[in-house]
This record gives sequence, C-alpha cells and structure tokens, in this order.
Amino acid sequence: MQTIAQTQARLAAGEVTSVALTKAALDKASAPGGEGARVFIALRAEKALAAAAASDAARKAGLVRSPLEGIPVSVKDLFDIAGDVTRAGSLVLSDAAPAAKDAEAVARLQRAGAVIIGRTNMTEFAFSGVGLNPHYGTPKNPFDRTSARIPGGSSSGAAISVTDGMAIAALGTDTGGSVRIPSALCGLVGFKPTARRVPTTGALPLSYALDSIGPLAASVACCAAMDAVLSGEPEALPPAVPDLAGLRFAIPTTVVLDGLDAAVASAFHRAVEVLSKAGAKITEITVPEFAALGGINAKGGLAAAEAWHWHRTLLESRGERYDPRVKVRMMRGRDMSAADYIDLLKARPEWIRSVEAHFAPFDAVLMPTVPTIAPRIEELADEGEYGRINMLMLRNPSIINFLDGCALSVPCHSPGEAPVGLMIAGVGGRDRAILGIGEAISRALA
Repeated sequence: MQTIAQTQARLAAGEVTSVALTKAALDKASAPGGEGARVFIALRAEKALAAAAASDAARKAGLVRSPLEGIPVSVKDLFDIAGDVTRAGSLVLSDAAPAAKDAEAVARLQRAGAVIIGRTNMTEFAFSGVGLNPHYGTPKNPFDRTSARIPGGSSSGAAISVTDGMAIAALGTDTGGSVRIPSALCGLVGFKPTARRVPTTGALPLSYALDSIGPLAASVACCAAMDAVLSGEPEALPPAVPDLAGLRFAIPTTVVLDGLDAAVASAFHRAVEVLSKAGAKITEITVPEFAALGGINAKGGLAAAEAWHWHRTLLESRGERYDPRVKVRMMRGRDMSAADYIDLLKARPEWIRSVEAHFAPFDAVLMPTVPTIAPRIEELADEGEYGRINMLMLRNPSIINFLDGCALSVPCHSPGEAPVGLMIAGVGGRDRAILGIGEAISRALA
C-alpha cells in the first residue's frame, strides 16, 4: 500500500501521473480472479480517467488543490454521486433515480482534486459490523485469503479497495464502528470523527444521531489529509506530538477487555508496553457506564429506531428484497414506542457527561478496536453465530459513537500476524488532538 504523501512525492517528481495511477487502480479492480468484482458495485472508469487527466493538466499548470490532488479514492455506495444510483449495497434501490447532485463529502473530495474510482460494496444499508453482502458478494480479508475471512463492515469494500491497491484511500461511514472495524481486521488506519465534523448531506442515513463520515487508508497522515478535506479545515497533517513521554492514557477495564482472543490480547498488551516504555503514563480505570449501555439500548437503540423511520415504507412494500439479517435488526425499531425513543434521547446526554468525567484527566483512551481477529466467513452461516459475532465486532467501537466521540484504529500487530487494531479515542471535538496522538503512537509501534 502507498500512502498519500508517498504518492504525492512521486506525482510532484514526475515519476507517475494521475492517469497512470488511475489506470493501475482500475486494472486491479477489474483483474480476473481478484476481489474487485466483490469490492466495487460500480466502477467509474471513464469519468475517473477524465478527472485524472484534468488533475494532470492542473498540476502541469502549477495548480495543486490539496494533498489529494490526483489521488485515486473509492467511495462507499452510501453516498450520492451525480448521475449514479445510490444502492447502499441493496437491491431495494436498484431502480431508484440517479442522484441529481453529489453528497457534500464527495463534492469536497472532488473539489480537492481526488479521483473517484468507483462505488464500494458494503453491508446492506450499513447495518452490520461483519461486512457480508448476499446481493453483491463479500470481499475477502487480505489476511489468510485461503480461509476466506470476513473483511469487517459495514465499509467492507472500502477497506479491501485500499489493501488491494484499487484506491489509495477510501471514503466510509461509521455509525457503530463501520470505518474502524474493517480497518482493524484488515490492517488499515481508520478514523471516526466527531459526528458533526463532516456534513452527512447526500449520504443515505442509518442513524441520524450516530452517523459519521470518515476515511480508511494506509497511515494516520493519510486519514488526517482526508479528514482535512472532508471537514473543511486547513490543516492537512496531524498536529506534531514530538514524543509520548508524559502523555496520559486511560485503559477502561469495564466491558471492552472482555473475551479478547489470544492474538488480540497479545498485540494489545505489547502495544501498551511499547507506549509505557516510551514514557506514556497509562492508568486502568473502571467505567460503569459502559456496562449500563446494554440496558440503555436493550430495545434496539437509536440505530434501530431511526433506521425503521427511514425504511418503514420500503420494508412494507419490498421487505422480501432485503437481506434478512439486516431486516430483522430494522424491524426492532418498529416495536419501539415514541416513549422508548424519547427515553433514549434523554438518557444519552447524561451518559455522555458521566463518561466524559472519567476521561477528563487523560489525553486519550486506549482499547482494542475489536476483541477478535477476523473470523472465517463460513463461521457466520449459523444465524446464532452471526448474531454473536456481529455484536462482538460492534461492541467496543459503538461505545464511542454513543459517546459522540472521535477515534482512530491503528494496526498494532507484528508483521506476519493476523491484523489487530488499537483504538485511540477521545471525547467529541478532540479530533485533531487524537490524530496527532495517533500519529505519535503509530511511529512508536512501528
């Protein structure tokens, strides 16, 4: 995988053109026997090459609009792109009218000079953390492909587009971990910003309260460059953190360390040891609110209620076309009353205030992104096992969504081992600080 900075250096030196990069990405996406047929729901070859040619011409004239100038980027099938049908990984919307205009996030990428390669596959309507799609296929995790492991979801195609060189960065969404889960399972960096940081206009919603838009890429610096464009901020690089000495990190011991498999436990503890030896002050804390979250969401949570609101007419008229595993989660929202929903809305701010009080003395919070390495796809054939693994994948990341916080997942495994993600999280609005800390942690772990 190439980083954005490495690619920009090659473009600036004239070693490669955006057209050449785009052709190479499209070739990999179209290669027989590759994952491209399961990664992309639609390629935009002609438009991508035209955008790349325009970028090359702009560079030749001395115009480089941003660090994304000429960079091939994939876009999750949840976002409107003018002239494209937004299917959201489903057959239900196949006959919908093409989008009249770009989603705001897509428009910002294109104004920055990014080249949109195509629309990536995903869990139908973004409602699962494992990444399976019965309609368009499930792309295989790059680790141990022979065993056919899950990519993680819901931004499944987004992750594999980057790991397999079909894009240098990917645009995803994160409602309960959908950027960080596939990043952790596939060895990428994924950033979930504070939800209000990036406009969701033109992105098909799962949960109005929880949806956030973020990047998946090869490095923290790549994610920071993408985030700067998406959020409209001028700083393209994470703030410099010269070293880790003196930084204060909390490790919650409530819920998030339960049931770690041996690979995750080993990688997480090694990472913590590295940070401690680098001078970071690490404190274990209990967060009783984490244990209470299951009860707060016992009737389905915000995602089920808000998904039912958006999908209720389609479920009544086309329910048989939905992935049954997605449909059953949405139907929980039907059984929630207005009072149940209001109870949730009232409980959340107090829960956030309590958790923020625990986090206040610390620069960041550390935990495993997900508690296991990627399971094999065949393990999810059983409905009960699918439900168990799905909830396990979502457990740790979804806490940060309910907190309205921000978080990075960075790889913390050793070379040759199954990918494991270290989550670096903060309260809402600390996005730039978390990116800077994440960059310093990534350097230390490398």
